[in-house]
Amino acid sequence: MTRGSRFGILALALAVQGCGYALVGRGVNVDPSIKRIGVPLFTDRTGRAGLDQKVTQKVIEELLKRGRFEVVQANTDVDARVEGDLTAFTETPAGFAPGAAADARTRASRYVIMLTADVAYTKTGEKDPLWSNERFTVTDGYDVTEDSDGLMDSEQAIDRLTTAFARRLVSEMLEGF
Repeated sequence: MTRGSRFGILALALAVQGCGYALVGRGVNVDPSIKRIGVPLFTDRTGRAGLDQKVTQKVIEELLKRGRFEVVQANTDVDARVEGDLTAFTETPAGFAPGAAADARTRASRYVIMLTADVAYTKTGEKDPLWSNERFTVTDGYDVTEDSDGLMDSEQAIDRLTTAFARRLVSEMLEGF
């Protein structure tokens, strides 16, 4: 290896280190004094049965994946809290297909689902949250085939939606993105 190629490799290594990228989970909003996070059941104003439980469980799971905290579904004896109010859940037809018979009506073949929440991550004893978003919104979609009733497709999409909701929520509140 020539001296010039060694210098080139060294320069490349130094440039990559300083390019501004950071690893996921190495956040800017992680207070080292926070060891135990409470995630009480999200309140639900959507009327969608069980949505509050799914979202709360997914948020707890996502925080546990980070491995930095003890996470409990409580609001007491914690260093910080993640509290949420599910404010809207919509399921809107976004694609249409004609019916099979000539006299059949057009039917929805694709739906877009959207979940909106008011969420705050607050350190115990402090008035202002470390992070909050009054209109935290995540969307997903699903296709309905002619031979399906759409119920299974909808439930799978809701599972994907709540997983994406939790991932993005935890990422934004801990990593500042």
